[in-house]
Amino acid sequence: MEMKVIAEGVETQVQLDFIRDSQCEEYQGYLFSRPVPAEEAVKFLQLKDELN
Repeated sequence: MEMKVIAEGVETQVQLDFIRDSQCEEYQGYLFSRPVPAEEAVKFLQLKDELN
């Protein structure tokens, strides 16, 4: 079907390993970051762009 899927709620390395083994390339969850205010997310993305 060639659908792009984002796995949500990834909290453990075991979950991440399963998701990667299932060829899911997009994921999010507490394993990577707790929720942050919008302003903090914008600053992070700006910094990321500056480093690339």
